[in-house]
Amino acid sequence: MDITILYGTETGNAEMLAEDVQSALEDAGHEVLVENLSDVAPADLDVSRLHLVVCSTYGDGELPASAQPFGEAMKDAPDLSGLRFGIFGLGDSEYETFNMGSQQIEEMLVAAGAERIGERVTHDASGDDMAEDVALPWAEAVVEAVGADA
Repeated sequence: MDITILYGTETGNAEMLAEDVQSALEDAGHEVLVENLSDVAPADLDVSRLHLVVCSTYGDGELPASAQPFGEAMKDAPDLSGLRFGIFGLGDSEYETFNMGSQQIEEMLVAAGAERIGERVTHDASGDDMAEDVALPWAEAVVEAVGADA
């Protein structure tokens, strides 16, 4: 399966996690590209590929710096019907804005016609689990769900 992992990050954690997910999916035989949301225009999203989005939250619930250009471009988003995506959020439940960055990206994509596969899964930095221990099963489940539809 052809997969694009998009990440939005402030400190690099989402990028590192996206690369971990990439390695695991490539080991399973998938063709995987990883791109920073800052380098992606909504009109360039390829509906033939599954998109996995890994996004953190910054400040008072804002998108992280690398996701902000994408968020701005989504204000004039093209029709993204046919685009399938899974979304994973990084955050800390010590803040009342817990995982709002991934929620915003999800809402933007759905409003433009994209279809979310599975539920948005979030990691809590204040919890006991490592982010990759939550993200890898999430990514595998999304890929499996799409594969079952094919």
